[in-house]
Amino acid sequence: MAIVLGPNRYGKAETRLVRVSRDGDTHSLADFNVGIALSGDLAATHLTGDNSGVLPTDTMKNTVYAFAKKHGVGEPEEFALLLARHFVATNGQIESARVSIESFGWERLGPHSFQRKGDCTRLASVVVTAEQTQVVSGLTGLVLLNSTASEFHGFPRDRYTTLPETTDRILATAVDAKWRHMSPTADFAKSFAGVLEAVTTAFVNTYSYSLQQTLFSMGSHALHQRPEIAEIRLELPNKHHYLVDLSLFDMANDNEVFIAGDRPYGLIEGTVVRDDAPPALAEWYL
Repeated sequence: MAIVLGPNRYGKAETRLVRVSRDGDTHSLADFNVGIALSGDLAATHLTGDNSGVLPTDTMKNTVYAFAKKHGVGEPEEFALLLARHFVATNGQIESARVSIESFGWERLGPHSFQRKGDCTRLASVVVTAEQTQVVSGLTGLVLLNSTASEFHGFPRDRYTTLPETTDRILATAVDAKWRHMSPTADFAKSFAGVLEAVTTAFVNTYSYSLQQTLFSMGSHALHQRPEIAEIRLELPNKHHYLVDLSLFDMANDNEVFIAGDRPYGLIEGTVVRDDAPPALAEWYL
């Protein structure tokens, strides 16, 4: 039996970067969490401890800060592309660089005062090889709720099924979405705002018979509205709300008082794809 080294990569995780751009008395703020992962001809360090091809992860961290000063950061996709292309171009042993960024939003309160936004976190992830470049954008933690216009019934039942059917329920979720761009060039700020608006609008306007149906509606609307998007993957936890039994207090509860459940919860996942989308690199949504 032979034992061999399988796929591997290494890098620097969670490099926290805050970049202040000073334009006179009015400042702007970028707040990033940067992850870098490199792969390529790295067998020697695993098999013999030869580190001659191992760029230190501390160097990766320093590159983030140096590039933020030298080039600015721009949109998170743009900064990720800048870093990934640099690592592939300057390290002959590296075949692929993945740079992922969480971008935390801040709302302006004054020329140099800001308040942290809490609606969702913007995501960006790029993969660069000598032959290909792939850009994925996304968001996480977008909490949405419809207080009606949602049903769930007609499902199979077995001896362990206790869930009652309903024709009027709260539908709530915390959206995680990632979408792959058709090409590595786009107006990423406009694209992000457009996808955010599209998935939110679809959630609001879809009369839902299942969260799966709502997922497809959200993904389809995003692709219809944003031609630069090749495909979108959505993860929608079902944030259950349970009707409180008030009969012990001689009170009726006409879908008004609920317990917001924590766990366990249903998790609905799916990808909506444009039929003319170019092929993706493997595991693009990770």
